Amino acid sequence: MAAAQGSGSSSAGPSGLPSSAPGHSSSSTAVAVWEWQDEFGRWRPYRGNVCSYIEQIIQASQQKGRRSGSGLVSSIPLGRADPALAPYVIDIPSLTQFRQDTGTMRAVRRHVFPGDSAAGQGVMWEWQNDDGGWSPYEMNVCVFLEQAHATNHQRVDLGPLGYNYEVDFVAQVQTNKTTRFRRSVQRRLDAPYPVTTSTTPLHTGVGCSCQQCWPNSGTGPITTRYRHSMTNFPNSSTTHQVPGRTASVSSSSVGFVPYNKPALTGARSTPRLNAQSALVLAQTGSLNTALAASNGVSAQTLPVKMSKPSRVNQALAATPTEPESVVKKYLEELKGTLADEDCMICMEKLSSSSGYSDSCQSSTIRPEAVGRLRNCQHSFHMLCMLAMYSNGNKDGSLQCPSCKTIYGEKTGTQPKGKMEVSTFPQSLPGHMDCGTIRIVYHISRGIQGPEHPNPGMPYTARGFPRYCYLPDNEKGRKVLELLKVAWKRRLIFTVGTSNTTGESNTVVWNEIHHKTEMDSNLSGHGYPDPNYLDNVLAELAAQGVTEDCLGQ
Repeated sequence: MAAAQGSGSSSAGPSGLPSSAPGHSSSSTAVAVWEWQDEFGRWRPYRGNVCSYIEQIIQASQQKGRRSGSGLVSSIPLGRADPALAPYVIDIPSLTQFRQDTGTMRAVRRHVFPGDSAAGQGVMWEWQNDDGGWSPYEMNVCVFLEQAHATNHQRVDLGPLGYNYEVDFVAQVQTNKTTRFRRSVQRRLDAPYPVTTSTTPLHTGVGCSCQQCWPNSGTGPITTRYRHSMTNFPNSSTTHQVPGRTASVSSSSVGFVPYNKPALTGARSTPRLNAQSALVLAQTGSLNTALAASNGVSAQTLPVKMSKPSRVNQALAATPTEPESVVKKYLEELKGTLADEDCMICMEKLSSSSGYSDSCQSSTIRPEAVGRLRNCQHSFHMLCMLAMYSNGNKDGSLQCPSCKTIYGEKTGTQPKGKMEVSTFPQSLPGHMDCGTIRIVYHISRGIQGPEHPNPGMPYTARGFPRYCYLPDNEKGRKVLELLKVAWKRRLIFTVGTSNTTGESNTVVWNEIHHKTEMDSNLSGHGYPDPNYLDNVLAELAAQGVTEDCLGQ
């Protein structure tokens, strides 16, 4: 495409931007940007202050390693940079982000950009999501857009960057080139990203095969816990924003605002909680309300209500939930000489005292006591497990930070509400041999309890009732029965921060993913999706909800 100069230019691809061809820059100053990958393959930048913290930890670790010969830091707790990120830890060797209270993982990556780029100037380009919030573009797209804006281009084509969109700077809109669906875009100033002394070539556009780009394009392990089908694995060059008005999982005006859960504080060294970041999917359920009426909803509706008190709460009443009792119930204290291993919670040697001995006090558990979980046989400081349990729901259950094995019955923080089930004869795409199960979740606004992020404060409940769909076949009915168990255990929803609107103290999805549309799987929230039922069964199992629960 020919270069277009000045304010009279109409549109441009990467080659139309002066000194902005994909590849590298000769600028001597560089900034580092860390990003996490969502379930559609899109990379979401952390905010500048979080990236600065990550860089500081790595640089300090490198300097210490040169002096002592030790290796690079293995994990970085993000809550120390931003309290809203308290449940999250980045595992450096695998370039993976963990969330401690749910069990999912996200890939992370580090890219280096010129200091005079959008990243170095703190410029963010964002598109408006379906709920009216603002979601950031990947940083390489922000850099490209800022270059075009600075050189007075009126329009740019994002196709070479893997997006099927055009951006019009004059109208401040993004247009899908296939559907012509339009979204607003905006330019926003934020904190600049941290300067780095990296000597590798600087990344300024589409990834190439240089030494820097090769290991960092599509970084991190592919997990099996994506929200939707793995037949169309999220890839940043093929699957991006939804063209229509569908549920969105994108962030708002901040880079990343997950569930604001208190951190485990006071450790003498960097804690390594297996914190996972499966972003909570804050969808607004969509439904063609005429569908049921026109196709004849079948007979019986099965309400599932949170009774008062619920069976779960009754069961918990008989379960020892005093923190020390729970830890001693599931961990066997080890005697004698201990293996030369680190406690993966506090990263201190098991042969030394717990890293939480200064902040977590117990009259019955000694700071140097080490316990082994009875089933999976993983060992930790018992005081570290006590600190981790005390930081959670205190529901009488423990989850191994290493292998995620659940001890006891895990419960969540879902507010009270109602779950209704009905069936109708119309088939879902990909399941033409059966009818459809419709689940309707009802939750109303209320006041947060002691298990929520801000006890005593109100919480909102946007987008309810929420409608979800399963095929009415053997596996779909099995998923339904397990979802009923998850509902009773308060695992379907939680109170946190919406990733689509940025609103805090609101009801959001909680790691068990639902199909909120009957068809049009362009958004990832509909059918056909041949792997969805297997994926959601795996997610339920990760929460301790398996077939064994159905006979109870």
